[in-house]
Amino acid sequence: MLSAETQKMYVSILKEELIQVTGCTEPIAIAYAAARLRSILGKEPERIRVEVSGNIIKNVKSVIVPNTGGLKGISAAIAAGIIAGDASKMLQVISYVPEKLHTQIASYAENTPIEIVCADTPYLLDICLIGWRDGHYAKVNIVNNHSNIVLEEKDGTVLLEKEISNSAEDSLTDKSVLNVKDILEFANKADLSEVIPLLEQQISCNLAIAEEGLKNNWGANIGSVLLKEYPQEIKTEAKAWAAAASDARMSGCELPVVIVSGSGNQGITASVPVIRYAMKLGVSREKLYRALLVSDLVTIHQKSGIGRLSAYCGAVSAGSGAGAGIAYLLDGSYEAIAHTIVNAVAIISGTICDGAKPSCAAKIAASVDAGILGYDMYRNQQEFKGGDGIVTKGVENTIANIGALAQEGMRQTDKTILSIMTEKLKK
Repeated sequence: MLSAETQKMYVSILKEELIQVTGCTEPIAIAYAAARLRSILGKEPERIRVEVSGNIIKNVKSVIVPNTGGLKGISAAIAAGIIAGDASKMLQVISYVPEKLHTQIASYAENTPIEIVCADTPYLLDICLIGWRDGHYAKVNIVNNHSNIVLEEKDGTVLLEKEISNSAEDSLTDKSVLNVKDILEFANKADLSEVIPLLEQQISCNLAIAEEGLKNNWGANIGSVLLKEYPQEIKTEAKAWAAAASDARMSGCELPVVIVSGSGNQGITASVPVIRYAMKLGVSREKLYRALLVSDLVTIHQKSGIGRLSAYCGAVSAGSGAGAGIAYLLDGSYEAIAHTIVNAVAIISGTICDGAKPSCAAKIAASVDAGILGYDMYRNQQEFKGGDGIVTKGVENTIANIGALAQEGMRQTDKTILSIMTEKLKK
């Protein structure tokens, strides 16, 4: 039985991880740092040097920064933060930008010397901006988490400084309390009054951007392709709506997304398929809330072992989380959920993250499909067993294997992906 203290920790984890963000989180983190830089300097910098970890480059170069008139990349994110950013809104830093400022943002990005350096840093998430103006300089450094400013400096005077941990989980609630059995117990018994505001925001935001993704021309229009080419059934809808939300988000849609574990695509994948299934099944709002708790927490549980940025595609974790949430809607048993997770990750683990871009939508569709298939296998008394590849007996052991695969096994894969992508940048 979960203690009251453990339940409080679960609620705290959800409050930390389910955050509303406008735009892809990596360029938005850069925009946030840029807005803080301008605030500290007191003026728009006339020259900027940005030092970022390779994984930041990977996730920024191909996505459109919202509210910029369609601009992509690091320089666009910096310019948006400098010209129009409201640092007090943190990861909503450029959620409101008057259209008249789009030209100024483009001009600043084009005409301001912005030196971009791939930093030699031990941190997967590392953003350091230095700006100069009229003989003065300011510096802002974000490490480990997208809004975690660890250093602010002006003209040699340190204004803010935090000790940097080796863990991206520093200052966050200890996620070692998460396991599938307790997640299910929490979902069944949690006082929903503490989490309903979070879940309602997740439902409204993530459904809205999915609807926008299906309504208009965004990215590769994966959602629309799925609905056109495949049978009109709930499995297709679940994949299509999630994919459409990602396509819109990757292509600069200004609508906000409630993220999970630092990623909007993970937030979309963990929520939208579960919501669509709940609507189709006609279940109560309470049942939907509890299913979302399962999906969100299973996703967070897996990601806590993988890390926020990795060569391992985060949609895979969220897709198996969605499968678990759907299993909860249809059955609710621990056995069903555990088998769904193991089956799903066995199907699609190894999918690489080669940056944020339109193809993320297709990977999301594939991940949701794996989550649903994982549950369908369970319903038909089929399963992948211990010894089948990375599967080890027991869902927690398999989840631990995924963490080891992502953090250790795919380290060189990440370097190779980054090498390929940075070479393309030079051409």
